[in-house]
Parts: sequence; C-alpha cells; structure tokens
Amino acid sequence: MARIGEKVRFGIVGAGWRVNWFLRAARALPDKLQVAGLAARSPQRAFDLVGDHGVNIYRAPSEMIAAEAPDFVVTSVSWPANPPIIRQLVELDVPVLSETPPATTVAEMTTLWALQEQGARIQVAEQYHRQPHHAARLAFAHSGRLGRISQVQLSACHGYHGISLIRRFLGIGAEQATVTARRFTSPIVQSPGRDGPPRAEQMTQSDQLLATFDFGDRLGILDFTPDQYFSYIRGQRLLVRGERGEIIDDKAFYLKDHLSSIHVAFTRRSAGPDGNLEGNYLKGIQAGEQWWYRNPVLPAELSDDEIAVADLLLRMAEYVRGGEEAYSLAEACQDRYLDILAAQAADTGQPVHSQPQPWSKALSAQS
Repeated sequence: MARIGEKVRFGIVGAGWRVNWFLRAARALPDKLQVAGLAARSPQRAFDLVGDHGVNIYRAPSEMIAAEAPDFVVTSVSWPANPPIIRQLVELDVPVLSETPPATTVAEMTTLWALQEQGARIQVAEQYHRQPHHAARLAFAHSGRLGRISQVQLSACHGYHGISLIRRFLGIGAEQATVTARRFTSPIVQSPGRDGPPRAEQMTQSDQLLATFDFGDRLGILDFTPDQYFSYIRGQRLLVRGERGEIIDDKAFYLKDHLSSIHVAFTRRSAGPDGNLEGNYLKGIQAGEQWWYRNPVLPAELSDDEIAVADLLLRMAEYVRGGEEAYSLAEACQDRYLDILAAQAADTGQPVHSQPQPWSKALSAQS
C-alpha cells in the first residue's frame, strides 16, 4: 500500500466510455495518480481506449492484480457485471472503487453490504457532489446562512445521482420516505449525445421523470430528462429552501436579520481568460467575499466532471491509507434503493414507502 505523499497506483476493470474520465484524471495528475493496468474482456477495445496512455492491458482482473499490485481497483463495467466483479476483487483482498450504481437490485446490494460488514473495503464513485458548482452550493447551504434546509428541487442529473445530491442538501441519511413519481414524454429537437451533435435537425421524444421524496419534515423533488446532459436547450435547475433564505441556481438570498436581506451570486474564478497568463484552469467559486469552493486539483486542465472524478480518486487514495471514506457503500446503496422506489412509484402510479435496509444503521451513524 502506498504511504502518505506517494503516488497512488490504481487499476481499472472495464473498457467503456466512462473509463476515459479516470484515465484523464490520472494523466492530468501524474505526480499523484497512475493507472497501474486495465483489465477487459475485449483486448482490442481496451487498446483503442488506452493505447496512448502507456497502460498495460490484461484479460482478467486477477492477472492485472498479480502483475501490478495496485493500491485499489476501479470497476467501470455494465450494471449486471459489476456485483460479481466487486466480489472477485474482494476475494483478492483489493480495495474497490465501484462505478455507480454498485448493484442493480436490493438483493444484490444486500449481498455486497454483507461483504462490507465482513471487512471488505468498497467505496463508490459518486462524483456529482464533488462537481464545483454543486460543491460550492452545498457548502453555502450548510453554512447556516439559510437556516435549517427543508426543501430541495433538483433538475441536474438522473436517478441515484440526483438523489445523492438531494439527500446531501437536506442532510438526510437513512430517514424513511414516501415516494411518488410519474413519467412524462414530450417532443424535442434531438440533442447532441456521446458521439457528438446529430447530423441534421430532427424531432425525437424526451422522457422526463418527476419524483418526490417526502421525509416528513423535509422534501426532495427530482425532475430530470436525459437530454440535459448534452442539450443546448435543456439546462440545469436547483432550488434549495431554508428557514432564513434560499439558493436559486447561481444566486442566494438570505436574512442577516429580520429587516436585512443579503443577495449574492456564485461566481466562477478561472485562470486564463481576458489575457491572464496563469494557465487554463478553474481556481474556485466565490459568493460575496468568501470562497465556497477551491479546486483541489489545480492547475490541471479538466472539466467540472473530470475535476470531481479526480477529487474522488484522491479521496479514495486517502481512504486506502486509512483515512475517511470517499463515498460509502451505505450511501450509494441508499441512493440506488430510493431510485428503485421512484421507478416503482412511476410504474404503478401509487406512493411507495421506504423501509429500513441492512445498511441503514451504518448510514444513520455516518449522518
């Protein structure tokens, strides 16, 4: 295991689209992160992905671990393949950073949780709360300026990702919820996707999920359509309401006293624009006179989501050295569990009530 201050070497299982984020993070932080190897069932696909990264390719995780002895391994595979890969890595006594979600069903998550209780070291690559704009607003929301948070309305990311943000803004751990949901389909001009913009303008259907999570004294509302990830015409929205103020997208309003309201805007500070010669990277985010987010990986030239992934990898490195958890399996299981309930509520048209799960006690202790 790497000691504090040493470069951390991590392996990857999988050769899908999302692997690029972990590769770019390592390339941007060569003094801190190194990809020790990549294991994939398709060697050609893996070579196409990492051919210019100088990464050794293996057919099986066990071969990679025997040859490279990584400090931890990232699993970035399909949903059905993820639980058995995690179990295999646990049997090899290797810490795991699982892509989201760690499992598809409650039964699979219960099995993984049993491994955690037996000493397995499993963390999950939930990165959205580490994205700069979300991280800044989370810090502001929990600074006390808004008072106790009672409601969050979020339209920024899907399912378990959105639920993760909602829980964090509300300060929710394993509290039980009544979940209602519905789906709505509407026409839209086709958006860009993973392969870039469409070749010509054409109409398509946009599938929207509206879900509410009633925790009794706190309410979360998730509103999302997949077009938002790439679309030029579907943006992100956030409302965080507290007893003394609220955040609306990139602005905050709160009371200094009952007669004095304060209005501030969240402002990105970057090196490089307008002739600045420091470089090309995000410095952080301010609101008023205070920094609410400072980039933990500057001066790396990374997008916001890549910054979040790099931050998560560094936190995983600290976890395997004996530090705090990066993003616990308990949190990720709860995110996915509530996501399952939202789908069930949308399918049936009836409210669904959550129940305590095997990881609930640990999550309550974390909260």
